[in-house]
Amino acid sequence: MIRSAVLIAGTALLPLALQGCVARTAYNVARAPIQAGSKAADWATVSGDEADRERGRELRRKCKERYDPYYCE
Repeated sequence: MIRSAVLIAGTALLPLALQGCVARTAYNVARAPIQAGSKAADWATVSGDEADRERGRELRRKCKERYDPYYCE
């Protein structure tokens, strides 16, 4: 008798417990295209740090090829 009452109560509370899971899944599904777009934009653009490093590499390479006091000191 008690066992069936606990089973009925647990079954009645199950939809309430799953509402959070459904809401979280809906939130993640709605947010996925935005995150994918921002990730693609991040890959497509060059940050200031990346540009500075690339410029430094280019200057070091030029200094090895041909010395120029303006750039190499």
